[in-house]
Amino acid sequence: MEEILRTLEQQFAITHQNKMRDDLLFVDVKKDQIISLLTYLKDYAGFTHLAFLQAVDRIEDKKFQLTYMLYSFQLKTNLGIRVFIDREKAEMISIDKLWAHAWQYQRELKEMFGIDFPGSPRVDESFVLESWEEMPPMKRDFDTLEYSIKTYYQRPGRSTNDPKKYMKKKLYNNFAKSPDTGRKND
Repeated sequence: MEEILRTLEQQFAITHQNKMRDDLLFVDVKKDQIISLLTYLKDYAGFTHLAFLQAVDRIEDKKFQLTYMLYSFQLKTNLGIRVFIDREKAEMISIDKLWAHAWQYQRELKEMFGIDFPGSPRVDESFVLESWEEMPPMKRDFDTLEYSIKTYYQRPGRSTNDPKKYMKKKLYNNFAKSPDTGRKND
């Protein structure tokens, strides 16, 4: 794995790397090098399996973090390739030519985060949220409470409980000490 890392650092603009454990490593790369890096890893370094593609909304930085998690069956190692893209015009090149199943991840990220992957198959079709016309729900500035109040009927008689107090009362009420004896109630 060390040799692969040296090659990546020599050939690509790796901005950061983080070894989580012997079989899990993350590297950050610039957006314009993602296709060449992924191609190299797949064709020459043995990372043939795309395990998943996910996004994180880094609203404070005005960026989305995309993580391409690759797996090498020979090395028994996971390698996460992270790239940061602008949140305002969230667009990333499609990798469906490298891994045919990537279109499904890209379609989900378009629907849930609003990240576009131009040219990806079926990217503009609904994935889960048919007829959704709101802001993508996984963006951190999507207000779920506001959406819920606006969309769903509010039933009367509902109450809100502090979860800690509620569970303490619900689970441990029978174990409260008796004021007379100081012993637990049975």
